[in-house]
Amino acid sequence: MDRDDRDDPFGDFFEEIERMMNEMANASAGAGAGPDDAGFGSETHVDAYTTDDGVRLIADLPAVSKDELSLQCDGEALTISAVSDRREYDETVELPVPVDERSAEATFNNGVLEVEFDRDDDSASIDLS
Repeated sequence: MDRDDRDDPFGDFFEEIERMMNEMANASAGAGAGPDDAGFGSETHVDAYTTDDGVRLIADLPAVSKDELSLQCDGEALTISAVSDRREYDETVELPVPVDERSAEATFNNGVLEVEFDRDDDSASIDLS
């Protein structure tokens, strides 16, 4: 006896789910991804905020190991880069206030990067003569 697809009440439902999953997979593989996605897409979340003494940045970097990670700071922005066999990530985060980049302290544990900076208090008073 041949099976009639009309007997499967969930056939259309599962076909629609498969179609949507294929669209999402194609978009994250590069079809609709922009240069900022670089394979991480919505999995990456970065927050930068000020504290009493400086600036703290927290970034979620799933599937990245510590030795694949590179950080660069110019005092106004932090660039986070990671390259692995499967993914490439490069993002520059504008810091909320100028920082002393030499004061940076960073930790990376279970895919969570935390970086702390002291504020840059390089302003000088000017004597009037």
